[in-house]
Parts: sequence; structure tokens; C-alpha cells
Amino acid sequence: MSAPNKGELERLLLKAYAEADYSGQPVAEFKVDFNPQEYGQVYDVEYQRQQGEGTTGSPVVFRKIKPQEYKFKLMFDGTGTCGDKVEVYDRIQEFFKVVGYDGEIHRPRYLKLLWGKLESKCVLIKADITYKLFYSDGRPLRAVMDATFTENIDDSTRVAEANDQSPDLMRRVTVKEGDSLPLLCFRTYGDQSYYLQVAEVNGLDDFRNLQAGQQLVFPPLEKSANA
Repeated sequence: MSAPNKGELERLLLKAYAEADYSGQPVAEFKVDFNPQEYGQVYDVEYQRQQGEGTTGSPVVFRKIKPQEYKFKLMFDGTGTCGDKVEVYDRIQEFFKVVGYDGEIHRPRYLKLLWGKLESKCVLIKADITYKLFYSDGRPLRAVMDATFTENIDDSTRVAEANDQSPDLMRRVTVKEGDSLPLLCFRTYGDQSYYLQVAEVNGLDDFRNLQAGQQLVFPPLEKSANA
């Protein structure tokens, strides 16, 4: 295996795919002319407040981890002072041709964003472009694009990766010595008041005497709340 070329700067690369599972070869690629000086990563967690009957507190219950977003400021320069002279407008159109709407799949393409250790399966959700310099005929000489990408991972994959224990998902719990149904409901939902609904779902005639090793089903919070 040949050694990497240490003199060549690794540039941010976008690979576009037509299939949601990213199978096969990419249908197109776009490599930026200038690496961004920085990028932003948004880690967003969704919670739900639950208040039990007869209580004043509002426990914050974890629901899910939302798809992460990545925000880049990309520069397009046609002056030739920072590299090869290009037509800025044409270069931006090349970008959208790679990452944008694909008539064959009737939606924007699925992307892989690759730069150093950053690798994300994502889609472009926003591109805000500012043109700054112009030729006498109005053609742009320089532009800055604020591009936002969001992870393209389905809920089942994200649940597996995050070891999601959200109360809006079906869960099976093994009873341990000393567990009570109200206690298990509090651990699962953040509210012990759902114990009667859980007892009904599991067909428990006597919820006070749980046996160690017993398997209980805790349905999604919305369903148990409306049981």
C-alpha cells in the first residue's frame, strides 16, 4: 500500500447516492475548492414533561435523540487569487447538481459527507448563498454559502446506536428482587401513576407481589396513558 501524499490537502468531499441504503457506487461527487475554516455540529435531544396525578413536579422524560445537523460555510472564489480561476455561478450549479433534486428518484440525493474523521450519511436541507464581488456584467466573482446538512438515519438505526430507552417505544423489563410495579413505571416513564395500566396490559391480578425474573411489557407511553 502506497503512503498517503502528505503534501496534498484533504478537501471536504460530498458523495451522492440514488439509493436510501447507499448501495452501489456514488452517482456523483463534489469536492470543495476551499476547506471551511470551521463547522458547527448540532446535537439535539428531545424530552417530554410528564406530571403524575396529584403531583406538582414535572419529571423530564427522555424521548429521542434527533438527527444531528452539520453547518458549513463554503467559499466559491473566481478571482484566481486563492487558486484556479473559476466561474462562481457555474461552480455553485455543479454543487446543486450533485446534492440537489434528482428527477429519477423524485427527491434530493442521499449524501455522504467526508472530511478527515468526520463521516456522515446526510441530506442537504438548506443553502444560503451570499454573492460579494461582481464582474461589470453582473457575474459573481465570489460567493459564500451557509450549507446545513442533517443526518439521514432512520429511527430504528438511531435507536440502536443510541441504546434508546424512550418511553414512546415498547420495552420488556425483567423484574429484580425488591422491584415494585410503581417503581418500574417511574424508571420507565418518569411517573409511577401508570402502574394500573401496565398491570392491565400484563394481565396482573396482584401487582403488589412481583417475582424476580418475571418479564413485564411496558407499552409506549401514549398508549399506556390512554389505556
